[in-house]
Amino acid sequence: MDIQELRKLEPEEVLGKVHELKQELFHLRCQLALGRIENPMRIRHVRRDVARARTVLREKK
Repeated sequence: MDIQELRKLEPEEVLGKVHELKQELFHLRCQLALGRIENPMRIRHVRRDVARARTVLREKK
């Protein structure tokens, strides 16, 4: 997700996005533990997306 897209959203929407991304991260970690992950680099991208979303929330406060 692009930082510009996140900045256009309302704080509640960004918070929802953080929640969705954290769920995705959980599922990716479960797949990694089971050895069924297709793209291990996806974990890194999702973690960074969570950080971006949290940064935008912090900016809006």
